[in-house]
Amino acid sequence: MLPTSFLRVLLVEDDDGDAFLFEELLRDADLDVVVERERTVADAAQRLPADIACVVLDLGLPDADGLAALHGLREAAPDVPMLVLTGLSDAARGLEAVAAGAQDYLVKGRVDGELLARSIRYAIERQRAEVIQGQLRAANLTAEENARLERGLLPRPLVADPAVAVDSGYRPGRERALLGGDFYDVVEAPDGTLHAIIGDVCGHDPDAAALGVCLRIAWRTLVLGGRAADELLGTLEQVLEHERLADEVFATACMISVAPDRRSAVVRVAGHPLPVVIADGRAYELPGPLTRPPLGIGAGAGAWPEMPVQLPAHCQLMLYTDGLIEGRVNGSPQRLGGERLVELVAEQAGREDGAALIDRLIATAERLNGGDLADDVAVLVLALR
Repeated sequence: MLPTSFLRVLLVEDDDGDAFLFEELLRDADLDVVVERERTVADAAQRLPADIACVVLDLGLPDADGLAALHGLREAAPDVPMLVLTGLSDAARGLEAVAAGAQDYLVKGRVDGELLARSIRYAIERQRAEVIQGQLRAANLTAEENARLERGLLPRPLVADPAVAVDSGYRPGRERALLGGDFYDVVEAPDGTLHAIIGDVCGHDPDAAALGVCLRIAWRTLVLGGRAADELLGTLEQVLEHERLADEVFATACMISVAPDRRSAVVRVAGHPLPVVIADGRAYELPGPLTRPPLGIGAGAGAWPEMPVQLPAHCQLMLYTDGLIEGRVNGSPQRLGGERLVELVAEQAGREDGAALIDRLIATAERLNGGDLADDVAVLVLALR
């Protein structure tokens, strides 16, 4: 067995004399290398990529001549660095090969052992640098795309009432990209009614994020267009059914419509956690229907009845996605759950503004979980002064 420090170099050369000279040159060089040889491009393509660190390719072979040989091997192993060998009269072809993707070219008869060894090392490092640069470019493109999605998921609330403060927080889950399928929005209607929604599309990939953006924008458009509040979730389900990529995709949502006097509201829930009210030094969950199917399962417009509720003066309303309560507690199988969350909110009820409350709750959930939460988290706090 060879030491792991040895490099495997694949020489593609049909001339026995040139192959012998190549191996002799490397034998005298300061490079731990094992040379494997193939005589044709077809045989070399079968050998790649395996554990080959570098290919040294003669541009004149029985089954492929010139750049055709290079193209054939690069198609078989695009990430393996390649050096090309040319004759004294074919140096121009070497430059063409470099332009076509080879790392370098060497002219037969003008190469010694040290130059050959150095060229192999440099080819390997240059290829490695190119792969890393490609990965960075791909990561930057992904980050830019996610940033555009983020601007869609995390909107600027449309609220004119100076007595209403809106705070929000979003935290992508562990091992995710920047975004998942959580979304929210707040819009004040011309009559002063304050509409808010928070939702969660199943999944954590860009498709879920894109669908979340679509649902948020559709909801905002419906509210601004004056659609009746009791029709919003039913219409949103129709949008979801038309825009989703698979029939099994669904979304949960919680919508609350606060009256202009801010003392009453109507709650509509589609498979989502209920809002939490914070007032007078205490916190409690608003009542809701026992059955509240999510959007996307064909429940129909009447599946989400309105729940009128009374609100205390100068309260905060907190809406959140279930990623906040699905973390574990101190390493046990037990999840945080809605009841424990309400207890955490009540511990500092009335002592924090919305932003501080959101930060504390997410930090506490992560601490109890022993690390980042697995699911995405979105939290929305409306302060009604």
